[in-house]
Amino acid sequence: MPITDALPDMVRELRFFPVANAHPQKLTHAQIAQYNEKGYIFPLDVFTEAENIRNRVYFETLMERADSAGHNSYGINGWHRFCPGIYDLAVDKRILDYAEDLLGKNLVCTMTHYFCKLPGDTSRVAWHQDASYWPLTPSKVVTVWLAIDDVDTENGPMTAIPGSHLNGQIPFEHSRPEERSVLGQSVQDAQRWGDAPVPFVMKAGQISMHSDLLLHGSDPNASNRRRCGLTLRYMPPEVRGRDPKQGEAIICRGEDSSGYWQHIPRPEEDTIPVRRG
Repeated sequence: MPITDALPDMVRELRFFPVANAHPQKLTHAQIAQYNEKGYIFPLDVFTEAENIRNRVYFETLMERADSAGHNSYGINGWHRFCPGIYDLAVDKRILDYAEDLLGKNLVCTMTHYFCKLPGDTSRVAWHQDASYWPLTPSKVVTVWLAIDDVDTENGPMTAIPGSHLNGQIPFEHSRPEERSVLGQSVQDAQRWGDAPVPFVMKAGQISMHSDLLLHGSDPNASNRRRCGLTLRYMPPEVRGRDPKQGEAIICRGEDSSGYWQHIPRPEEDTIPVRRG
């Protein structure tokens, strides 16, 4: 049976808030208009080839240690608290410049997650909306997806339903085991909620940006090439979590004058968290 409220114990405002920015610094007016209309922007150039290699080597080194500790290729989730390399990507000025054009001069980051599909990986990410998972309100989170590897139509690109972010929260079901979904929610008949699906084909070092209400997912990696990306989630500080008094986040740019978000300091060295369970 479809679920219409993912977090019934929390009052949330789940609607799209259009961006109104008369003087963007990095994005064009056309790109902002596309974000408002379709719910996403891609591709946007950020890193050089030399930096791409550095980002890739860093992930591979981290993944090797994570694997030894029992984590799988999707297990590096929220490790900006423990790993300076992830933290530094979250506060990279070039990424923040893009995020500022959509969210304003004060930016906080609460979530990071590597999504790594190994060659031949049969897992998929079912159609879903990010906001359905998160105890946050209002729904003003922008996800930056940083390509660690080249992404094409064969290795399981993230794919979105344009315009689906304008529908508020979309009913979903708990994913069934046979779906082999990395996450736990599945929206059925996704195409009825917007236009034809669009795959986010990108080169390593480029980013995409999408609304937390955009319906998206990805197919298995049918190629012999890895497809890895890092998600960085940004929002303005007026967004609140489940705790009404305070939350923890990287205050990436500007300030939180309310004092709600407690700043997470940069870790000094990589620490691999103990795998739960």
